[in-house]
Amino acid sequence: MLTTHFTDGAPNWIDVGTADMEGAAHFYGTLFGWEFASAGPDAGGYGFFRLADRIVAGGMRTTPEQGPPAWTVYFRTPDADATAEAARQAHGSTPVPPMDVMRQGRMAILADQTGVPFGIWQPGQRKGLEAAGEAGSLCWVELYTPDIARAAAFYRSVLGWETSAVTFPGGVYTSVNPAGTGEDGMFGGLVPPADDLTGPESGEPHWLPYFGVDDTDAVVARAVELGGRVRLPATSLAGVGRLARLEDPYGARFAVIKGDPRQT
Repeated sequence: MLTTHFTDGAPNWIDVGTADMEGAAHFYGTLFGWEFASAGPDAGGYGFFRLADRIVAGGMRTTPEQGPPAWTVYFRTPDADATAEAARQAHGSTPVPPMDVMRQGRMAILADQTGVPFGIWQPGQRKGLEAAGEAGSLCWVELYTPDIARAAAFYRSVLGWETSAVTFPGGVYTSVNPAGTGEDGMFGGLVPPADDLTGPESGEPHWLPYFGVDDTDAVVARAVELGGRVRLPATSLAGVGRLARLEDPYGARFAVIKGDPRQT
């Protein structure tokens, strides 16, 4: 489970790009109790979601030219430029090259060999999220990818990840953690393409953030009332918890879970 004691290679930020920032703010505000506010006149429309006055995510309006609405997971790095170069050397790409974000830090948007985008954040004044690993905040991330071994090699060379196979009823799960942190550092997993929908979008590689909740079924029902879509109905997994995969009204995918994914 994630914490705000960030380690190099672990997630330390997340934001949503959406076609309708006002609508997304209403959706997530009603669903999770988040409050959205602009980051200021120099932020280009970027803003922060807060829960109990702690930042749990960022958000901004994006255009179709920037890609479909989506959540982007950012991973901590001590050197954004070196990490971007490592991604290029590993046959990834840098859709958004490293750039300074005022005095807050230095960021870039990279993509792995299959084209899945992810962010990196080199902390400046802002270290990362102010809440994680609890209800209403980011608690786990998963990469849906057709080639787990290839993905593991890419992220190992770029972010220094270690992987481990965790056996649980129904199969084997590939967990990931920053180098040298072991089980205590696990923050996500690498899994085969999702089978939650049929059609061309079902097998697309993508990152999926999980947000902690107190009642998975209630959140799913509320998401539907707000115009969201259920990609995987609320499901209980022994030793894991009760989870569901959802999509907001604008197409950004996310998941919710009550439980600790490390319990596999």
